[in-house]
Amino acid sequence: MKNILITGFEPFGGEKINPSYEALKLLPETIDNAKIHILRLPVIFGKNGALLQQSIDELDPDIIICVGQAGGRSGLTFEKIAINCQNASVPDNDGNQPHDEPVIEQGPAAYFATLPLSQMIAACKKAGFKAEFSYHAGTYVCNDTMYRLLHLLASGASKARGGFIHVPFVPEQVHDKKTSSQSLEETARCLECAIKAAIEATN
Repeated sequence: MKNILITGFEPFGGEKINPSYEALKLLPETIDNAKIHILRLPVIFGKNGALLQQSIDELDPDIIICVGQAGGRSGLTFEKIAINCQNASVPDNDGNQPHDEPVIEQGPAAYFATLPLSQMIAACKKAGFKAEFSYHAGTYVCNDTMYRLLHLLASGASKARGGFIHVPFVPEQVHDKKTSSQSLEETARCLECAIKAAIEATN
């Protein structure tokens, strides 16, 4: 049986909920005969590389998908690239606020996701969900985590394929009716569809 590690984040920025983790709790325990393992990550710069390494050592996952929230987006966005830059407009949950600093000193300028993104997006769209590529994961903790994950994989820490998906706000986070949102249930169904496609593409 394959092992799938999928991570979400704790709330931050004054929010009481983070859909990136809450949606994961709605996923089934197995998808296409693969075991789903979920992990809640802190919104703290520099911390998640070690936590991901610990889970890699424990689970030996075949696929690793990190998930984060992106307010204003109307559907799932599949991140193509992580850059070696930290630049925070607001502090993280530990009070850190780096400005134009590298994620990893002497690391490559960028890493590309190794997930089968095209197949995952196509499967989500075929099922009627909104899904598209994104070519900028930002410079906050989402990008920091994606970069550290891909650095681990490039360094030979795991044979897994990995990447990052951004999900929209849930309706209760939205105060401006013009801002897009999506229910946790729909986000979870779309994530399940993406996971199925990733499993199929890596068999």
